[in-house]
Amino acid sequence: MRKQEVDYILGKMLDSHPNVSDLNITVGRPFQVESSGQLVSVPLDPPFESLTPFQTEVFALNLINRDRRLTDILLREGSCDLSYELPGKARFRVNIFSQRGNYSIVLRKLETRIPTCKDLNLPEAFYQMAEEKNGIILVTGATGSGKSTSLAALLNEINEKKSVHIITLEDPVEFTHPHKKSTFNQREMGKDFDTFANGLRAALRQAPKVILVGEMRDRETVEIGLSAAETGHLVLSTLHTVDAGQTINRILGMFPADEEKQIRIRLADTVRWIVCQRLLPKVGGGRVAAFEIMGTNLRVKDTILNGEEEGKTFYEIIQAGKAFGWVTFDDYIIELYRKGEITEETARAYASNKAIVGRGIDAVKSAAGEKTTDLLGKLEIDRDYGRARR
Repeated sequence: MRKQEVDYILGKMLDSHPNVSDLNITVGRPFQVESSGQLVSVPLDPPFESLTPFQTEVFALNLINRDRRLTDILLREGSCDLSYELPGKARFRVNIFSQRGNYSIVLRKLETRIPTCKDLNLPEAFYQMAEEKNGIILVTGATGSGKSTSLAALLNEINEKKSVHIITLEDPVEFTHPHKKSTFNQREMGKDFDTFANGLRAALRQAPKVILVGEMRDRETVEIGLSAAETGHLVLSTLHTVDAGQTINRILGMFPADEEKQIRIRLADTVRWIVCQRLLPKVGGGRVAAFEIMGTNLRVKDTILNGEEEGKTFYEIIQAGKAFGWVTFDDYIIELYRKGEITEETARAYASNKAIVGRGIDAVKSAAGEKTTDLLGKLEIDRDYGRARR
Protein backbone atom coordinates (compact mmCIF):
# COMPACT_ATOMS: atom_id res chain seq x y z
CA MET A 1 0.00 0.00 0.00
CA ARG A 2 1.48 3.33 -1.10
CA LYS A 3 0.90 6.82 0.33
CA GLN A 4 -1.34 7.70 -2.65
CA GLU A 5 -3.58 4.72 -1.82
CA VAL A 6 -3.70 5.72 1.87
CA ASP A 7 -4.70 9.28 0.91
CA TYR A 8 -7.36 7.94 -1.49
CA ILE A 9 -8.93 5.75 1.24
CA LEU A 10 -8.86 8.60 3.78
CA GLY A 11 -10.56 10.89 1.25
CA LYS A 12 -13.28 8.30 0.56
CA MET A 13 -13.83 7.84 4.31
CA LEU A 14 -14.22 11.59 4.83
CA ASP A 15 -16.76 11.91 2.00
CA SER A 16 -18.76 8.79 2.90
CA HIS A 17 -21.05 10.38 5.53
CA PRO A 18 -22.01 13.85 6.84
CA ASN A 19 -20.50 15.25 10.06
CA VAL A 20 -17.53 12.85 10.12
CA SER A 21 -15.43 13.45 13.24
CA ASP A 22 -13.28 10.28 13.57
CA LEU A 23 -11.89 7.60 11.26
CA ASN A 24 -11.52 4.12 12.78
CA ILE A 25 -9.26 1.39 11.36
CA THR A 26 -9.43 -1.87 13.35
CA VAL A 27 -8.50 -5.49 12.57
CA GLY A 28 -11.55 -7.66 11.87
CA ARG A 29 -13.76 -4.69 10.97
CA PRO A 30 -14.24 -2.70 7.74
CA PHE A 31 -13.09 0.92 7.45
CA GLN A 32 -15.38 2.92 9.75
CA VAL A 33 -16.14 6.58 10.49
CA GLU A 34 -17.91 8.25 13.39
CA SER A 35 -20.76 10.33 11.99
CA SER A 36 -22.80 12.44 14.47
CA GLY A 37 -21.61 10.22 17.31
CA GLN A 38 -22.41 6.89 15.58
CA LEU A 39 -19.81 4.44 14.20
CA VAL A 40 -20.73 3.44 10.61
CA SER A 41 -19.01 1.37 7.90
CA VAL A 42 -17.55 2.92 4.74
CA PRO A 43 -18.37 1.32 1.37
CA LEU A 44 -15.24 1.05 -0.81
CA ASP A 45 -14.55 -0.48 -4.21
CA PRO A 46 -13.10 -3.08 -3.94
CA PRO A 47 -14.82 -3.69 -0.57
CA PHE A 48 -12.93 -4.32 2.69
CA GLU A 49 -15.25 -6.52 4.76
CA SER A 50 -12.67 -7.38 7.42
CA LEU A 51 -9.25 -5.71 7.68
CA THR A 52 -6.28 -8.01 8.26
CA PRO A 53 -3.44 -7.37 10.75
CA PHE A 54 -1.07 -6.87 7.79
CA GLN A 55 -3.33 -4.21 6.21
CA THR A 56 -3.67 -2.14 9.39
CA GLU A 57 0.08 -2.38 10.10
CA VAL A 58 0.99 -1.21 6.59
CA PHE A 59 -1.54 1.63 6.91
CA ALA A 60 0.04 2.65 10.24
CA LEU A 61 3.58 2.59 8.83
CA ASN A 62 2.50 4.84 5.96
CA LEU A 63 1.11 7.37 8.44
CA ILE A 64 4.31 7.23 10.54
CA ASN A 65 6.29 7.77 7.31
CA ARG A 66 9.63 6.32 8.55
CA ASP A 67 9.76 8.62 11.57
CA ARG A 68 12.28 6.88 13.83
CA ARG A 69 11.12 8.60 17.03
CA LEU A 70 7.48 7.63 16.51
CA THR A 71 8.44 4.06 15.61
CA ASP A 72 10.50 3.77 18.84
CA ILE A 73 7.62 5.17 20.94
CA LEU A 74 5.11 2.80 19.32
CA LEU A 75 7.30 -0.26 19.96
CA ARG A 76 8.28 0.80 23.48
CA GLU A 77 4.99 2.24 24.81
CA GLY A 78 2.40 0.51 22.62
CA SER A 79 0.93 3.70 21.15
CA CYS A 80 2.01 6.97 19.57
CA ASP A 81 0.44 10.32 18.60
CA LEU A 82 1.10 12.25 15.40
CA SER A 83 -0.53 14.65 12.97
CA TYR A 84 -1.27 13.84 9.33
CA GLU A 85 -2.37 16.11 6.49
CA LEU A 86 -4.51 15.13 3.53
CA PRO A 87 -3.43 17.88 1.09
CA GLY A 88 -6.22 20.32 0.28
CA LYS A 89 -8.79 18.35 2.27
CA ALA A 90 -8.15 17.91 6.00
CA ARG A 91 -5.70 17.54 8.85
CA PHE A 92 -5.88 14.73 11.41
CA ARG A 93 -4.74 14.03 14.94
CA VAL A 94 -3.70 10.38 14.78
CA ASN A 95 -3.28 7.74 17.47
CA ILE A 96 -1.78 4.38 16.50
CA PHE A 97 -1.97 1.71 19.20
CA SER A 98 -1.37 -1.98 19.71
CA GLN A 99 -4.23 -4.27 20.77
CA ARG A 100 -3.84 -8.05 21.17
CA GLY A 101 -0.68 -7.92 19.05
CA ASN A 102 -2.30 -6.01 16.16
CA TYR A 103 -2.28 -2.31 15.31
CA SER A 104 -5.39 -0.11 15.30
CA ILE A 105 -5.64 3.50 14.16
CA VAL A 106 -7.98 6.34 15.11
CA LEU A 107 -7.79 9.61 13.16
CA ARG A 108 -9.57 12.67 14.59
CA LYS A 109 -10.48 15.19 11.90
CA LEU A 110 -9.22 18.68 12.70
CA GLU A 111 -11.05 21.73 11.45
CA THR A 112 -8.98 23.87 9.09
CA ARG A 113 -11.00 27.01 9.83
CA ILE A 114 -10.56 28.58 13.26
CA PRO A 115 -13.94 28.55 15.04
CA THR A 116 -15.23 31.68 16.77
CA CYS A 117 -17.22 31.90 19.99
CA LYS A 118 -20.16 33.17 17.92
CA ASP A 119 -19.92 30.26 15.42
CA LEU A 120 -20.01 27.73 18.25
CA ASN A 121 -22.71 29.64 20.15
CA LEU A 122 -20.55 29.53 23.28
CA PRO A 123 -21.92 30.98 26.54
CA GLU A 124 -21.29 34.65 27.35
CA ALA A 125 -18.75 33.62 30.02
CA PHE A 126 -16.20 32.80 27.27
CA TYR A 127 -16.01 36.48 26.35
CA GLN A 128 -15.21 37.24 30.01
CA MET A 129 -12.47 34.58 29.96
CA ALA A 130 -10.82 36.31 27.00
CA GLU A 131 -10.43 39.43 29.17
CA GLU A 132 -8.48 37.65 31.93
CA LYS A 133 -4.91 38.85 32.44
CA ASN A 134 -3.48 35.95 34.47
CA GLY A 135 -4.38 32.75 36.30
CA ILE A 136 -5.54 29.33 35.07
CA ILE A 137 -8.55 28.51 32.89
CA LEU A 138 -9.33 24.78 32.68
CA VAL A 139 -11.62 23.22 30.06
CA THR A 140 -12.52 19.66 31.01
CA GLY A 141 -14.55 16.75 29.65
CA ALA A 142 -14.26 13.32 28.13
CA THR A 143 -12.21 12.61 25.00
CA GLY A 144 -14.03 13.96 21.95
CA SER A 145 -16.24 16.39 23.88
CA GLY A 146 -14.91 19.46 22.03
CA LYS A 147 -12.44 20.84 24.58
CA SER A 148 -9.81 21.74 21.96
CA THR A 149 -12.42 23.44 19.76
CA SER A 150 -13.68 25.61 22.64
CA LEU A 151 -10.10 26.58 23.55
CA ALA A 152 -9.35 27.43 19.90
CA ALA A 153 -12.37 29.75 19.86
CA LEU A 154 -11.21 31.36 23.13
CA LEU A 155 -7.69 31.91 21.73
CA ASN A 156 -9.23 33.37 18.56
CA GLU A 157 -11.19 35.84 20.70
CA ILE A 158 -7.93 36.93 22.39
CA ASN A 159 -6.25 37.09 18.96
CA GLU A 160 -8.97 39.45 17.69
CA LYS A 161 -8.74 41.87 20.62
CA LYS A 162 -5.27 41.83 22.23
CA SER A 163 -1.76 42.45 20.97
CA VAL A 164 0.05 39.77 23.01
CA HIS A 165 2.49 36.88 22.53
CA ILE A 166 0.73 33.49 22.69
CA ILE A 167 2.60 30.16 22.93
CA THR A 168 0.78 26.86 22.47
CA LEU A 169 2.18 23.47 23.51
CA GLU A 170 0.19 20.75 21.76
CA ASP A 171 0.28 17.05 20.94
CA PRO A 172 -0.12 17.52 18.00
CA VAL A 173 -0.95 21.09 16.83
CA GLU A 174 -4.68 20.99 16.05
CA PHE A 175 -5.72 24.48 14.92
CA THR A 176 -3.21 26.63 13.05
CA HIS A 177 -3.89 30.19 14.23
CA PRO A 178 -3.06 33.12 11.91
CA HIS A 179 -1.35 36.20 13.32
CA LYS A 180 -4.02 38.87 13.82
CA LYS A 181 -3.49 41.27 16.71
CA SER A 182 -1.60 38.61 18.65
CA THR A 183 1.63 36.82 17.71
CA PHE A 184 1.36 33.01 17.80
CA ASN A 185 4.13 30.47 18.30
CA GLN A 186 2.70 26.95 18.14
CA ARG A 187 4.98 24.14 19.30
CA GLU A 188 4.32 20.44 18.69
CA MET A 189 5.31 17.71 21.11
CA GLY A 190 7.99 15.45 19.65
CA LYS A 191 9.05 17.93 16.99
CA ASP A 192 9.62 21.08 19.07
CA PHE A 193 9.75 19.81 22.68
CA ASP A 194 9.87 16.43 24.41
CA THR A 195 7.44 16.71 27.36
CA PHE A 196 4.76 19.21 28.38
CA ALA A 197 6.69 19.97 31.57
CA ASN A 198 9.89 20.84 29.65
CA GLY A 199 7.97 22.77 27.01
CA LEU A 200 6.14 24.77 29.70
CA ARG A 201 9.38 25.40 31.60
CA ALA A 202 10.97 26.75 28.39
CA ALA A 203 7.89 28.84 27.61
CA LEU A 204 8.45 30.89 30.77
CA ARG A 205 11.66 32.19 29.14
CA GLN A 206 9.92 33.04 25.85
CA ALA A 207 8.06 36.12 27.13
CA PRO A 208 4.46 34.98 26.48
CA LYS A 209 1.39 36.57 28.00
CA VAL A 210 -0.83 33.53 27.23
CA ILE A 211 0.25 29.87 27.32
CA LEU A 212 -1.89 26.98 26.08
CA VAL A 213 -0.89 23.58 27.47
CA GLY A 214 -2.59 20.78 25.52
CA GLU A 215 -3.18 18.67 28.64
CA MET A 216 -2.27 18.71 32.34
CA ARG A 217 -0.97 15.14 32.30
CA ASP A 218 1.20 14.94 35.39
CA ARG A 219 2.25 16.56 38.63
CA GLU A 220 5.25 18.36 37.15
CA THR A 221 3.19 20.01 34.41
CA VAL A 222 0.57 21.16 36.94
CA GLU A 223 3.29 22.55 39.24
CA ILE A 224 4.94 24.60 36.47
CA GLY A 225 1.51 25.71 35.23
CA LEU A 226 0.69 27.02 38.71
CA SER A 227 4.04 28.83 38.81
CA ALA A 228 3.35 30.39 35.40
CA ALA A 229 -0.08 31.59 36.55
CA GLU A 230 1.40 32.99 39.77
CA THR A 231 3.98 35.00 37.82
CA GLY A 232 1.41 36.86 35.72
CA HIS A 233 0.74 34.52 32.77
CA LEU A 234 -2.67 33.35 31.60
CA VAL A 235 -2.51 29.54 31.36
CA LEU A 236 -5.14 27.58 29.42
CA SER A 237 -5.30 23.79 29.62
CA THR A 238 -7.50 20.68 29.64
CA LEU A 239 -8.24 17.76 31.96
CA HIS A 240 -10.35 14.62 31.57
CA THR A 241 -12.85 15.29 34.38
CA VAL A 242 -16.64 15.63 34.42
CA ASP A 243 -17.31 18.58 36.76
CA ALA A 244 -15.66 21.37 38.74
CA GLY A 245 -15.37 19.41 42.01
CA GLN A 246 -13.74 16.44 40.32
CA THR A 247 -11.33 18.79 38.51
CA ILE A 248 -10.02 20.22 41.78
CA ASN A 249 -9.80 16.73 43.32
CA ARG A 250 -7.92 15.34 40.28
CA ILE A 251 -5.26 18.05 40.58
CA LEU A 252 -4.94 17.52 44.35
CA GLY A 253 -4.64 13.76 43.75
CA MET A 254 -1.46 14.30 41.72
CA PHE A 255 0.38 15.53 44.84
CA PRO A 256 1.39 13.82 48.12
CA ALA A 257 -0.94 14.32 51.10
CA ASP A 258 1.61 16.48 52.94
CA GLU A 259 1.55 19.03 50.06
CA GLU A 260 -2.26 19.20 49.79
CA LYS A 261 -2.72 22.36 51.89
CA GLN A 262 -0.10 24.27 49.90
CA ILE A 263 -1.59 23.19 46.56
CA ARG A 264 -5.08 24.19 47.74
CA ILE A 265 -3.75 27.67 48.56
CA ARG A 266 -2.07 27.97 45.15
CA LEU A 267 -5.19 26.75 43.31
CA ALA A 268 -7.42 29.16 45.22
CA ASP A 269 -5.15 32.03 44.15
CA THR A 270 -4.77 31.05 40.49
CA VAL A 271 -7.94 29.30 39.22
CA ARG A 272 -10.05 31.79 37.26
CA TRP A 273 -12.54 29.56 35.41
CA ILE A 274 -13.38 25.87 35.18
CA VAL A 275 -15.47 24.88 32.17
CA CYS A 276 -16.75 21.31 31.82
CA GLN A 277 -18.47 20.21 28.63
CA ARG A 278 -20.31 17.26 27.07
CA LEU A 279 -21.69 16.66 23.59
CA LEU A 280 -25.33 15.56 23.49
CA PRO A 281 -27.27 14.04 20.56
CA LYS A 282 -29.26 16.80 18.88
CA VAL A 283 -32.84 16.57 17.62
CA GLY A 284 -32.68 16.06 13.85
CA GLY A 285 -29.08 14.78 13.90
CA GLY A 286 -25.71 16.16 14.89
CA ARG A 287 -24.61 17.06 18.42
CA VAL A 288 -24.92 20.06 20.72
CA ALA A 289 -22.59 21.07 23.55
CA ALA A 290 -23.74 21.33 27.16
CA PHE A 291 -21.59 23.27 29.65
CA GLU A 292 -20.92 23.62 33.35
CA ILE A 293 -19.17 26.94 34.03
CA MET A 294 -17.69 28.13 37.30
CA GLY A 295 -15.71 31.33 37.82
CA THR A 296 -14.10 32.47 41.04
CA ASN A 297 -15.25 34.42 44.08
CA LEU A 298 -14.71 34.26 47.85
CA ARG A 299 -17.03 31.23 48.27
CA VAL A 300 -15.20 29.31 45.53
CA LYS A 301 -11.80 30.16 47.03
CA ASP A 302 -12.95 29.10 50.50
CA THR A 303 -14.28 25.78 49.14
CA ILE A 304 -11.04 25.10 47.26
CA LEU A 305 -9.07 25.85 50.46
CA ASN A 306 -11.20 23.79 52.86
CA GLY A 307 -12.95 21.26 50.64
CA GLU A 308 -16.63 20.67 49.93
CA GLU A 309 -19.07 20.01 52.77
CA GLU A 310 -22.82 19.80 53.33
CA GLY A 311 -24.47 23.00 52.08
CA LYS A 312 -21.22 24.25 50.55
CA THR A 313 -20.57 22.25 47.39
CA PHE A 314 -19.32 23.56 44.05
CA TYR A 315 -22.70 22.56 42.54
CA GLU A 316 -24.57 24.84 44.99
CA ILE A 317 -22.05 27.65 44.55
CA ILE A 318 -22.48 27.52 40.74
CA GLN A 319 -26.28 27.58 41.12
CA ALA A 320 -25.97 30.71 43.29
CA GLY A 321 -23.70 32.34 40.68
CA LYS A 322 -26.17 32.47 37.77
CA ALA A 323 -25.98 36.28 37.78
CA PHE A 324 -22.27 36.02 36.87
CA GLY A 325 -22.91 33.73 33.89
CA TRP A 326 -22.18 30.53 35.83
CA VAL A 327 -24.32 27.51 35.04
CA THR A 328 -24.62 23.86 36.08
CA PHE A 329 -24.90 21.02 33.56
CA ASP A 330 -28.45 20.38 34.73
CA ASP A 331 -29.65 23.95 34.18
CA TYR A 332 -27.94 24.05 30.78
CA ILE A 333 -29.56 20.73 29.79
CA ILE A 334 -33.01 22.01 30.86
CA GLU A 335 -32.49 25.12 28.71
CA LEU A 336 -31.48 22.96 25.70
CA TYR A 337 -34.68 20.94 26.22
CA ARG A 338 -36.76 24.13 26.44
CA LYS A 339 -35.31 25.28 23.11
CA GLY A 340 -36.20 21.93 21.54
CA GLU A 341 -32.57 21.05 20.76
CA ILE A 342 -32.59 17.77 22.70
CA THR A 343 -35.24 15.20 23.58
CA GLU A 344 -36.58 14.49 27.06
CA GLU A 345 -34.82 11.09 27.01
CA THR A 346 -31.47 12.73 26.19
CA ALA A 347 -31.95 15.36 28.91
CA ARG A 348 -32.62 12.72 31.56
CA ALA A 349 -29.82 10.41 30.37
CA TYR A 350 -27.09 13.10 30.53
CA ALA A 351 -28.25 14.78 33.74
CA SER A 352 -25.89 15.08 36.72
CA ASN A 353 -28.85 15.25 39.12
CA LYS A 354 -31.82 13.48 37.54
CA ALA A 355 -34.31 14.84 40.09
CA ILE A 356 -33.42 18.47 39.30
CA VAL A 357 -33.61 17.88 35.53
CA GLY A 358 -36.89 15.98 35.97
CA ARG A 359 -38.44 18.94 37.81
CA GLY A 360 -37.06 21.32 35.19
CA ILE A 361 -38.59 19.28 32.36
CA ASP A 362 -41.95 19.23 34.18
CA ALA A 363 -41.78 23.04 34.56
CA VAL A 364 -41.09 23.46 30.82
CA LYS A 365 -44.01 21.13 29.99
CA SER A 366 -46.37 22.94 32.38
CA ALA A 367 -45.47 26.31 30.85
CA ALA A 368 -46.27 24.88 27.41
CA GLY A 369 -49.60 23.46 28.62
CA GLU A 370 -48.47 19.82 28.33
CA LYS A 371 -49.32 17.15 30.89
CA THR A 372 -46.48 16.18 33.21
CA THR A 373 -47.84 12.85 34.49
CA ASP A 374 -49.79 9.82 33.24
CA LEU A 375 -51.56 9.41 36.56
CA LEU A 376 -54.30 11.97 35.85
CA GLY A 377 -57.68 10.23 35.69
CA LYS A 378 -56.25 7.08 37.25
CA LEU A 379 -56.45 8.32 40.83
CA GLU A 380 -59.73 8.93 42.67
CA ILE A 381 -60.90 9.18 46.29
CA ASP A 382 -62.07 5.96 47.87
CA ARG A 383 -65.30 7.34 49.31
CA ASP A 384 -66.18 4.06 51.01
CA TYR A 385 -62.93 3.84 52.97
CA GLY A 386 -63.67 3.12 56.64
CA ARG A 387 -67.40 2.62 56.17
CA ALA A 388 -69.05 -0.56 57.30
CA ARG A 389 -70.06 -2.80 54.44
CA ARG A 390 -73.73 -3.80 54.24
